[in-house]
Amino acid sequence: MSSSPESPAPDPYTPANGSTSYRVGHYDLTLDYKLASNRLAGRAVLTLTAHRELRQLELDLSGLRTTKVTSDTVRIRSFKDRAGKLVVAFRDPVPDDAEFRLDIRYEGNPAPLSGIWGEVGWEELTDGVLVAGQPTGAPSWFPCNDHPSQKAAYRFTATTDAGYRAICNGVLVSRIDKSSRTTWVYEQAEPMATYLATVQIGRYDLVALNDPARPAVALPSHAAPRGPGSPVPQYAAVPASLVPAARASLARNHEMMTAFEECFGPYPYPQYLVVVTDDELEIPLEAQTLSIIGRNHLHQGWDAQRLIAHELAHQWFGNSVTAAGWQDIWLHEGFACYAEWIWSEAGGSTTADAHARSTHQRLAREPQDLLIGDPGARDMFDDRVYKRGALTLHALRTAAGDDAFFGLLRTWSAEYRFGTATTADFMALAVRELPDVAVEELLMPWLFSEELPALRPGGMAHHLFGGR
Repeated sequence: MSSSPESPAPDPYTPANGSTSYRVGHYDLTLDYKLASNRLAGRAVLTLTAHRELRQLELDLSGLRTTKVTSDTVRIRSFKDRAGKLVVAFRDPVPDDAEFRLDIRYEGNPAPLSGIWGEVGWEELTDGVLVAGQPTGAPSWFPCNDHPSQKAAYRFTATTDAGYRAICNGVLVSRIDKSSRTTWVYEQAEPMATYLATVQIGRYDLVALNDPARPAVALPSHAAPRGPGSPVPQYAAVPASLVPAARASLARNHEMMTAFEECFGPYPYPQYLVVVTDDELEIPLEAQTLSIIGRNHLHQGWDAQRLIAHELAHQWFGNSVTAAGWQDIWLHEGFACYAEWIWSEAGGSTTADAHARSTHQRLAREPQDLLIGDPGARDMFDDRVYKRGALTLHALRTAAGDDAFFGLLRTWSAEYRFGTATTADFMALAVRELPDVAVEELLMPWLFSEELPALRPGGMAHHLFGGR
């Protein structure tokens, strides 16, 4: 359905999702989930701010039934579930710029949502749960304003069967064990887009990646922040049988983190977690503060290692700095793809320049019918958006030189930290930071022409950081 006049959609790529009429500043989600029956009972307390006078609002919620909506700040006239929306009407108009709260109870059997990108959202595993929210899967498990520009803080309280670990974004602040149920509480303080919110449930052991000999007892909390210069705490949540393979496959994650911090600036969050499912997954998945890979990604070859690097890089590009609209998804995927090449180079393997030239040769043989700066909804996950986006950055690096280029990336990460940005924002920053480069003349053909531009001859043959 298209959004009503009460709730104009912010994005033509996902016209049925999101609203510009209000903003959610905080989600307090309480989830009680029974694995055997795939039954979810949820409570969502939302703190919102009206962006204009509201007589009603629409939240995205699909496949679940709302049982009650109350508020201690406004008077609710009615609520109803309608075609993927929870429509809440007010007895008195909510004034423009007013802050208010909604307390929503809902329940049902969550399932993935089908669309032009396949199935996204809440998904049952063989023995557990996976949530893959990109781009419109969040409404499969909680009521939300579902658009990447709509970032908020979160608190998750997830109760599930004893013997299973529930993992959410942010830091674990408490765990309560009862005879047959365990409750896990997480705080995600840094603003997060709805598609990056996640719940992962499985029979997971926690392993410390910084010190492979030491098992992790608990994730750190905000009460113990990382000190200046200290390494980012890194963990893996892994089925017991896969712990040795996970240790081997993720053994260089601390090196990846160090390389990316040097290139992109400080890691944005208190910690990083890799979830390894006991199932095979078609592709790894990103979420804020964590990544999800399948057991089939546990090997040390380039195909697996590049994906591990790709998902880590999303913590900067996609999660901390988030595209204000889906047409600018190359700001996520092109940057993360280029991070794969940076890791290859920094890790002492193939240079980014060699990766760029082989990729350029391959793309030159493919159809030239895509604008990666505005690929369209159906093609926004086309591999050419990823690879040509990486080539765009490599062309800029070649023109600017390493010092200026990586200085630009660090400034980009710092100035838009925890916010949203557009391609125009990146171009304007590059113009400001690279005065000796004809930035617009260079970038426009890569981003907004179908024909693949040529790469400059020659290039960098050195390895970053002395080839460690």
